[in-house]
Amino acid sequence: MTPTAQELLRTTAARLAPDPGTNPLVPRIADGSARVRTLAVLALEQRHVIPADRRSFQHLARRAAESRDLESAAFFETLADGESLAGERLTPLLDACAVSKDEAATYEPQAGCQAYPAYVAWLALNGEPADVVLALTANFAVWGRSCATIARALRDHYGFADEACGFFDLFAEPAPDLDRQALAAVRAGLGRGRVTTAHLRFGTLVGRYEEMFWETLASSEAEGQVKG
Repeated sequence: MTPTAQELLRTTAARLAPDPGTNPLVPRIADGSARVRTLAVLALEQRHVIPADRRSFQHLARRAAESRDLESAAFFETLADGESLAGERLTPLLDACAVSKDEAATYEPQAGCQAYPAYVAWLALNGEPADVVLALTANFAVWGRSCATIARALRDHYGFADEACGFFDLFAEPAPDLDRQALAAVRAGLGRGRVTTAHLRFGTLVGRYEEMFWETLASSEAEGQVKG
């Protein structure tokens, strides 16, 4: 029996959910043992991730609209708008981490942290939009939980003000409108026969590239490359 859109979203998220104990950095931020400098590098990496993802989502929205998949187009337009807001909220975090404008402008990103947006760009060019909706929605649940944990830790252990936590608060907050758009996109995709098994491969790789993001930051700190 063909699953409903709601069932497919739920089972995809469950199937792609990582072991929560495998993240090498978020637990250290949660207990306050990670360096502030590591948080700074996280924010500096996000300065590169955010505009790349925004352009990828805009391209996915255009591709979906061109194929008359207006439901997926609306989902990706919302994601692109969210990345714009995330970029605005990143500045107070950088300030709280004592990152100067000169450093922000000259910082060289690490490959392991930029693998995620590179793959999202690949999906923007090659993925069926409804499949990408499924893959990203599953990953956003994981990212959102990490952001909620970090937002609490920044207040409890690092003394950051609410404004400096706003980047993580944005992704930690429930997004019922986006959830409804994802459901509509998957439902329409199923109705048009545009949902394939590729969404599982997409989602597996998206999840692995996010793991690489955290692993790269943790490895840099452990090796003394993150100083301060």
